[in-house]
Amino acid sequence: MRFTLRLWRQRDARDKGGFVRHEIDGISPDLSFLEMLDVLNENLTARDDMPVAYDSDCREGVCGMCSLVINGRPHGPLAATTTCQLYMRHFKDGEEITVEPWRAKAFPVVRDLVVDRSAFDRILEAGGYVSVHSGPKPDPNANPIEPEVAEEALDAATCIGCGACVAACPNGAAMLFTAAKVSHLGLLPQGQPERWTRVVGMVEQMEKEGFGGCTNLGECEAACPKEISIKFIGRMNRDYFRAVLREPVKRRGPMEAQ
Repeated sequence: MRFTLRLWRQRDARDKGGFVRHEIDGISPDLSFLEMLDVLNENLTARDDMPVAYDSDCREGVCGMCSLVINGRPHGPLAATTTCQLYMRHFKDGEEITVEPWRAKAFPVVRDLVVDRSAFDRILEAGGYVSVHSGPKPDPNANPIEPEVAEEALDAATCIGCGACVAACPNGAAMLFTAAKVSHLGLLPQGQPERWTRVVGMVEQMEKEGFGGCTNLGECEAACPKEISIKFIGRMNRDYFRAVLREPVKRRGPMEAQ
């Protein structure tokens, strides 16, 4: 298969950047999109040209590193699919494919197709964890959890933090990511002691990072490779307003409230 790749090239964060066309031929339809880019880089290196910088790690759809906007859609044309799970047979022979990085104020471009997503790390540092001492390993049945609640928590926990929701949102909002991280802990007993401080800390850090606001367009849910529902945004908003307006003592944490 033969393709024309219209790739975003940018030397560093200070460079203006722009699209550059690269021709590539002899591509097997069974290659993944990232493997196709590997072939392109091998060709560029053989010609002493600068290879294209892009993120990848597990290449199994679980790490969230493969952050590419392909033909205007985060992760490409297939639903519930990461870039590393996208194969060249999903494109037409001879097609021109436009590839660019995530576009968001909070995700500055580092080089070519690589963006800085450390804003997500700082949101998690603001409360995306359980810090209370759990003591000895509890009996599995010591804290019974309704099956429906457990399933909902697992649905939220599937978020891989790729940032496709941000790239798809016209406002550059990180509400779906933050809501998933808040909800998967807030639904379980282990997350209850810090439930209110967690949601306030993470939401306020999200706003500090410069992400846009949610206007319920639903583009984030459509682009999410794990199909995380926007219902978690509603749940996070309810918890946030309750923490701010109705739970001032609990917001201070269990030690300070005594």
